[in-house]
Amino acid sequence: MTAPPPPPQQRGHGAAPARTNTLAIAAFVSSFIIGMTGVILGHIALTQIKTTGEGGRGLAIAALVIGYASTAIIAYLTIGLFSAEGHNG
Repeated sequence: MTAPPPPPQQRGHGAAPARTNTLAIAAFVSSFIIGMTGVILGHIALTQIKTTGEGGRGLAIAALVIGYASTAIIAYLTIGLFSAEGHNG
């Protein structure tokens, strides 16, 4: 005698997916506009994500990377612009 087949697997009844942290989304979007805003919001979002267990850690980290990189590029270009003005005379 063979055993009866197992019952069919039910889908969609597991744990609900983690909600994405709103501040992480805002940090990611704002990092393209004003880099330091993305950095500040990204750090706050990471703290909230660690506390609440929400999703969006990748967005917050991406906001930090983009924000720091754009801030460094702007600083480099600004320093280069002002140091080049002193050599023109």
